Amino acid sequence: MKALLSVVFELLRIVFIFVFLSALIWMALGNIYTWSAGVEKYQWLVGIAIYLVLFVLYRNKWQFSGWYQGEGRKRLSKTVTKGLLISALVLFVAPFVLSLTLS
Repeated sequence: MKALLSVVFELLRIVFIFVFLSALIWMALGNIYTWSAGVEKYQWLVGIAIYLVLFVLYRNKWQFSGWYQGEGRKRLSKTVTKGLLISALVLFVAPFVLSLTLS
């Protein structure tokens, strides 16, 4: 029963992190991506970038401070971490580049 409760609490923690933290980050960055209609059209790419960054943070740091202490908890490799963060950076910049090149 204790293991089941720890899994449920950890799942609630994950939902909180990904839903509420991504919303806060989106509210902070949202005004940057509304300066033109061309950029607004591609701002969904920023949402994907935010989720990538949160995923890397969760897998490399936050999963070790939660309620679940079971097996299978390991960090992402450095290669995967760098690849995901570079992809997120490209997605953060992509709306500006796409609005300039496709309009």
